[in-house]
Amino acid sequence: MKYKELFTSISPSFVGSQRPFEEADYVIVGVPFDSTSTYRVGARFAPLAIREASLNIETYSFRTNVDVEDLRVHDLGDLHVSLEVEETLRRLELVSKEVLDAGKKLAVIGGEHTISLGVAKALGEGIAVVSFDAHLDLRDEFMGKALTHTTFMRRLYEQARPRCIMIIGVRAVCKEELAYVERSDGISFVTTRRMAKEGIDAVVNEVVRFLKGAKRIYLTIDVDVLDPAYAPAVQNPEPEGLDVRTLLDVIDGIFNERVIAFDLVEVAPHYDMGTTSVQAAKVAFETLCQMEKWRKES
Repeated sequence: MKYKELFTSISPSFVGSQRPFEEADYVIVGVPFDSTSTYRVGARFAPLAIREASLNIETYSFRTNVDVEDLRVHDLGDLHVSLEVEETLRRLELVSKEVLDAGKKLAVIGGEHTISLGVAKALGEGIAVVSFDAHLDLRDEFMGKALTHTTFMRRLYEQARPRCIMIIGVRAVCKEELAYVERSDGISFVTTRRMAKEGIDAVVNEVVRFLKGAKRIYLTIDVDVLDPAYAPAVQNPEPEGLDVRTLLDVIDGIFNERVIAFDLVEVAPHYDMGTTSVQAAKVAFETLCQMEKWRKES
């Protein structure tokens, strides 16, 4: 692999299995980066914590009838990050593009949510982005900075030029963000309040219609989409969140062969005794199993 020098080898690897890169269908990339975090910090420790959790939960998915242990997975390790967010994103873009160009499916474990911009740029224009997040992250700047975990989705919309962006699980916004959505073409969101009132099937049907025509889909899962009762160790917890079953049901409902990459971000493992890392590992397992199910069927 051309950019292997950008990585630090880690132990343990995700799921404890390690196929050679050339033989793998799925490539794991850790990004221990949280330099723009503004409330809690600590997402830089998440890749290791989630890997450790992945070794200690069962691997079979009843949703897909797929076992993660049977997947051909290669864990590249952790990206060498820079304190400069632009440099970290540049490195991640290079690595992500190489993985995708090699015909692999990509799973990125952050790290703060800003890293999604690097992956999105590697995917190229015209992708559909589905973000599970308590926040819109569409501010123009925050505390004088234009590129942070609170503004990255706006930068992604401007710079990566996606076909569309759907944000699911929203419950914490500012008026500036709502105004931006109103005047933007191709950005939509679903609140947890609507999900509770209308039900999962209605939300899934809306998202499926929204994604119609997209050839490639990128899922980005901010673990703060879950209620703090289920995932307390995140960098920006917000009440009125989803439970894990609802999150996985929505992922199950919208998933198809067009999903080529996903990330899992914003876990700050030091704020609990491992519960949130276990939840994150479970979500990663189920998402990988969905990828394998659709790979076999397509």
